[in-house]
Amino acid sequence: MGTLALDTESVGTDIYHTLGLKDLGKGTVGSPKILSLIGRLLEKSVQKNEMLLDTIKTKDVTIFHGLRAPTISIQQYIDRIFKYGACSPSCFVIAHIYMDRFLQKTDGHLTSLNVHRLLITSVMVAAKFIDDAFFNNAYYARVGGVSTAEMNRMELKFLFSLDFRLQVNVETFHKFCSQLGKEAAEGLQIDRPIQACKIKENWSSKGDAACVPTIAR
Repeated sequence: MGTLALDTESVGTDIYHTLGLKDLGKGTVGSPKILSLIGRLLEKSVQKNEMLLDTIKTKDVTIFHGLRAPTISIQQYIDRIFKYGACSPSCFVIAHIYMDRFLQKTDGHLTSLNVHRLLITSVMVAAKFIDDAFFNNAYYARVGGVSTAEMNRMELKFLFSLDFRLQVNVETFHKFCSQLGKEAAEGLQIDRPIQACKIKENWSSKGDAACVPTIAR
């Protein structure tokens, strides 16, 4: 288990309270704010990508691509995973960082055809890594609206693409949350690639390339 402990001594925790990452359930009504911020960020990335990819007519088909875009919106899908998956809010932050790593590693792009499958896969992997309790793949498959066999294949592809590098340090986590907090205060004026909020994190291995995408991931 790779539980991510928030170091309240070394970093400020106001942003965690604001985003709903701390003390959830103590007088909190509805979903934590972090979910809507991530949803809006992903929606904007998908919209930007599809406009750009349409102009260059790039076909980018992977195991995560469906034949057609789901009728459920990204935000509704995130809310569904949070409600039925019983994942901690921090899982969605970690999942977003995992998605960013995956897209960098595979040179992929978020679109309406793959964002939902990438979401359920990344959240499931994050829950298994940082949460104290989690469900099996069959359950997450039902929550995500895919078959168990498909869920298993996506998990394997996702993990191997990440080289099983699932650790996220506290500094990276905090910087990502801080950037989201700033953007929320400014009305989420995001006009940049999905690159974990331009955070260059320090991975354990040497020689990791810096994030320099030309199309929003």
